[in-house]
Formats: sequence, structure tokens, C-alpha cells
Amino acid sequence: MAWSPSSQGDKDAIGSKGIIKRPEFIKIITRALYSLGYSKSGDQLQKESGIPLHSTVVDLFRQQVVEGKWDESVDTLHRIGLSDEYIVKSASFMILEQKFLELLKKEKIKDALSTLRNEIVPLSINVSRVHELAAYIIFPSSSAVGGPSSQDAAGSKSQSAILEKLQKLFPAAIMIPEKRLEQLVEQALDVQRDACAYHNTFDSELSLYSDHHCGTNHIPSQTLQVLQAHCDEVWFLQFSHNGKYLASSSKDRSAIIWEVKDDGEVSLKHKLTGHQREVSIVSWSPDDQQLLTCGVEESIRRWDVNSGECLHIYEKAGVGLISCGWFPGGKGVFSGMTDKSICLWDLDGRELESWKGQRTLKISDIAITDDGKRIMTMCRENAILLLDREAKCEKLIKENQMITSFSLSKDNKYLLVNLFNQEIHLWRLGGDPDVVSRYRGHKRTRFLIRSCFGGLEQAFIASGSEDSKVYVWHRDTPEPLFALPGHSGAVNCVSWSPTNPHMLASGSDDYTIRIWGLDQVKLKNRDNQKNGINHHSKGKT
Repeated sequence: MAWSPSSQGDKDAIGSKGIIKRPEFIKIITRALYSLGYSKSGDQLQKESGIPLHSTVVDLFRQQVVEGKWDESVDTLHRIGLSDEYIVKSASFMILEQKFLELLKKEKIKDALSTLRNEIVPLSINVSRVHELAAYIIFPSSSAVGGPSSQDAAGSKSQSAILEKLQKLFPAAIMIPEKRLEQLVEQALDVQRDACAYHNTFDSELSLYSDHHCGTNHIPSQTLQVLQAHCDEVWFLQFSHNGKYLASSSKDRSAIIWEVKDDGEVSLKHKLTGHQREVSIVSWSPDDQQLLTCGVEESIRRWDVNSGECLHIYEKAGVGLISCGWFPGGKGVFSGMTDKSICLWDLDGRELESWKGQRTLKISDIAITDDGKRIMTMCRENAILLLDREAKCEKLIKENQMITSFSLSKDNKYLLVNLFNQEIHLWRLGGDPDVVSRYRGHKRTRFLIRSCFGGLEQAFIASGSEDSKVYVWHRDTPEPLFALPGHSGAVNCVSWSPTNPHMLASGSDDYTIRIWGLDQVKLKNRDNQKNGINHHSKGKT
């Protein structure tokens, strides 16, 4: 029989692929038992397996460090068999530095000076630290500045800290790293999560019992509620930052604040009336206590969320307002104007700043970064202006097609741009802005259709469509994962809950808002299959 290299040492390999070394595996489990406080179990595993966690010399070294026997531990260090001279010198330095500090604390100045001159200096490493230690002899009170505190210069606490530092310095094969098993398991979970094409669950839902795979059933695709309180087309939707509210605006000249209960049910909280024109857009304050609504080429109203009371009306003589947003921290309100300028007010309506010229269009979205430094608005039919307030400079994002709407990602790093040609482009804003993804499949020929980021870590894109469907993409995939039917008119807007990756809202020309969630039937069947449970229909064989 021909000799196979892989057959050599098979008894020391475990696992289906034979690539896990049995002694290493046992040692890592033993280390985990000690880390978890199961010392007796760790002792028993070493005894039963015949595989010690550390060599006898290393165990002696660790014991001497914990007991503060510095001279003995340095002698034992040289018997461990470390091939890297720098590691030996660095470990010696750590130990002798602790010895030096303890002698200082005991006011044994001569002994400390002798340790420094005859033991530490000859190592010829970390010269700057040597100078600091020398200064401690001349100015003993300064020892609390550069080294361990006077409380920790001696005692089990500092000795344990030294052992922890030494463990990081030594090769893993010599001294098994603390919590190595936990690190390996976390790495495995990270790999599974990163490989999950539809990942949309919180880390708390990951399990060690089975491999992680979300599937499309973890993306909201089932209508859970249909909200019917508007009496005309729904034009805009936005969840509050805390996910407890949803705001909608309509052609019926009203806006509605909806409350999201803990069980996910959505109910009407306030209907906001007073605008003389259609309400085109809404915007939540950073603390979600107030809401802005903007009437088409009219005014902005600021509302109290709890009471539904209108707190202030922002308007400018002879000029209509077309968009609205909050200055970071909720300290001000900004808007695009019909004269193509941008205006910033304080909460009481006093004008703070104004940017004149071709800064916005008559129909335009507007956004500002969380730090308040950059304002983004459509300044031409095919361009978005990035206005840097701090650097007082401007940059343009140019498209070949007419831009109909855009939205800014939560991390302020990406811009989602809807185009006239039925495409959505994902722009990366850092450095020189560039398009990193393109999405297609939805329909847009006549109306203003909006899209949004959503899902866990905003890994998905949702959009309305003129064919009465809601489209959902993964950020890395140009073709849609879903085209969700249900509405009977064009879907103008969508909003994904920022706190619940399984909740999506859509507003339509059919006067309704649909709340989308998980398909519980598919989800239950999938979980049952994972747990080994199969359901069969009655009467079938």
C-alpha cells in the first residue's frame, strides 16, 4: 500500500477534516474551564487526557510571578526555552521593573538603585522608560505618574497584571492566551454572519447550536397592518430615531403622528392640521420630541409630539418653503426656498444663516450631516450640492439623468439617489464621491418616488414604485430581492424602522400606509426544520 502523508499522526487530529490538533484543542478547552472558574474541571481534564495546559517550567514561572518572587521568576524565565531574545529581554524588563517599584515603595533606595543599574540597564531596551525609573529615585513622588500607582506597586493585583502582560508577550504555544476559545467561537460567528446574504437579525439571536443563515424570511415582506386615516395620497413617511413613532404627510394637507407599540402595533396618536397646501415632507427632531412639517411652497410648522400642538410657524414674505430639516442638536431649523436659497433659523424663527444663489430647486430634498458641517441639496436637475459650512467650499455630485430624490445614510457616508431613468444609485461621499452600486427593477415614469436605507446596519435598500409595489434590494445586489404587492396605487415613499430591522412602512396614492413585517408562517416552518420538527398536512401520505 502506498504511504499517505495525511495518515501520519491521524491519532492527534480531530474533526471531519483532520486539521484540528487534538493536544491544542484540549489545551484550549482546559484554558476556557479555568477562565470560567471551573478549576476542578480543568484539573480533571488535564489528568484524564494526559495533556498538561503548560509545561512544568511554565507553571513554576507563573506561580513565581503571582507570588512576587521576582528574582526566581527571572531565573526560571531563561529555562523556558524561548528562542526570541527580544521576548526574553522584554519579559525580564517587566519583572524587574515591578521589583524596582516595590523596593521604592518599601523605601529601599539602595536596593532599587542596584536593581536599576545592574539588572535593568544591562538589558539595553526601553531606554526612555529606564530614564523615567531613574527619575523616580531622585523624585520618589513621581512614581505615580509613569508607572503603576502606589497602591498597586505591590500586592496580588499588580502581580496578576504583570502575568497578564507576560501572557500577551509570550508565544501562544508557550502560554495559552486567556479566553482563546471564546475568540475562536466569536470568529466563527463573525464569518457566518458576514457570509449571510440576507443577514437581518441582532447578534443576540445568533446561536452556537446551529450554523447561522437568515434567509429572505428575515426581511419584512408580509403586510401586518393597513393604516387608513389620510383622505388623499400619502407622499412622505419617516420613523422617529427611537422607532417609537411614525410620521406621514399627505396631499390632504395634513400630517399624522402614529405611535408604534411595544408589540409592533401602530395606532394614530395625532392628526396635524393647519397647512393651506399639501404637506410634502416631515422631519423628526434629534430627541424625537418635536416634528417639522413642510407645506408645498408654503411654510414649515413645528409640532410638539406629546400634545400635538403647533409650537411655531416658519415662513418668509414672498418666498415659499419647499423642504425642511433639523440642525444637529435640535438648535435650529433649515429649509430650501422657492427663490433657490437655503435658510437656517433658530427655534424662535430668527434667521441665522442664508445661502443665496442656485442652491436648491423648486422640488428638492435637503439633508445635513450629524456634525452640522455639510448641507446637501439638489441644486440642478442632475446635480446635488455638497455645501461645507465650515470650510466654506462646495462640491457637486453629478448624474447623467435627472435626480428625483435622495436620502442620506445614518452614518453620513452614503447618499441614495433616485433617478428619472428608473435607477437608484448609491454614492460614497468620502474623498471624491463615486457611485458604488446601482439598483434597478422598480417603475417610475411620472411621479416622485422615494427610497430609503434600512435593515440591520442599513444593509438593505427599499423603494416605492409606480406599479403599486414595494421593492427591496440588498446593498450589494443590483436586482431586487422582493417586489411586494398590496397597494392599489403608486407607492410614493418608504421608511424602515431604525430600531426594528423587521419593520418597514410604505405610503401610496391609494391613501393608505402599509406596515410590513416578517412572514411568521415561513419563519416558524424554517425554525421547526432547524429544530428537527416536520409538519405534514392531514389526509396526505
